[in-house]
Amino acid sequence: MAKSQGMWVYSPSKPPAPKVPVKTKEIVQQKADEFVETVLKPKHIQPPPAPDEFQRNYIADMYTKWYRHYFYICAKYNVPGPNAEIPFFEAKLVRLEYIRDNQFNMAFMRYTGDWVELYQDLSLEQCLAAVQNDPFFDL
Repeated sequence: MAKSQGMWVYSPSKPPAPKVPVKTKEIVQQKADEFVETVLKPKHIQPPPAPDEFQRNYIADMYTKWYRHYFYICAKYNVPGPNAEIPFFEAKLVRLEYIRDNQFNMAFMRYTGDWVELYQDLSLEQCLAAVQNDPFFDL
């Protein structure tokens, strides 16, 4: 049997991620926090469900955060019930990837744990409108 030989293929590395200016981080954080407080929290945070035999996780809080050149909208879920192994867990729901000045790629977290990029080169206002109106970002 002949042994297959490997082949060298040119595989350039990814270009470095753009550095997010501090002023841009502050503006995005302020606008997104306001959006979460006025739109997402009233819509998605409900009082704890009544105790019954089927207790489901529920959103207790929502917040935003930066990590490198990614901006996330996250939720904290409470886990009710006497047999719960943990009292709560946190999940990232929406990811905005900074591309350049006021331009973002937008993705949602799929149930498999993979990010699915839906939109490219959107402004922050367009991203927040998509979170509010697009069914892919419905919690």
